[in-house]
Amino acid sequence: MNTTAVFYGSTTGNTETIAKQIAGKLNADIYNVADNPIDKIAEYQNLILGTSTWGLGDLQDDWDSFLPKLAKTDLTGKTIALFGLGDSSSYPDTFVDGMGAIFDAIKSKACTIVKVINTTDYNFSDSKAIVDGYFVGLPLDEDNESNLTNNRIDNWIEEIKQFLINR
Repeated sequence: MNTTAVFYGSTTGNTETIAKQIAGKLNADIYNVADNPIDKIAEYQNLILGTSTWGLGDLQDDWDSFLPKLAKTDLTGKTIALFGLGDSSSYPDTFVDGMGAIFDAIKSKACTIVKVINTTDYNFSDSKAIVDGYFVGLPLDEDNESNLTNNRIDNWIEEIKQFLINR
């Protein structure tokens, strides 16, 4: 049985593509939050949660109904890593805010949230996905920096692997 699963919401397919890439590299199971797989959360020790940010910092639509359920779910002892897609050029003041919304919903739970991405390699002006000078997960910009995506994913996976339990 896998101990790691990727849960994502995707409107245009970009987040789904990234979720599949991450799941493949971690040999993880994968679920679209649009299918309401809340009962699957309990089956995994490690959760990778991904979303895009829309407009002026809005969470991807499928997360609107899933996130309140996730916030009520027992996450005790789980290790969670986040990834978010955003547009740092058109929306530099709300870059990957959707990822920040997921973080805010689960930050008080008895789980470990892996925060390892420094903000210095990104061009943006503000984000709700920053805590103590670090992004709360992996930020990606498929609109303006897709050439950096594969390398960013590979580096992030190497960093989070040390935190994942029984990968």
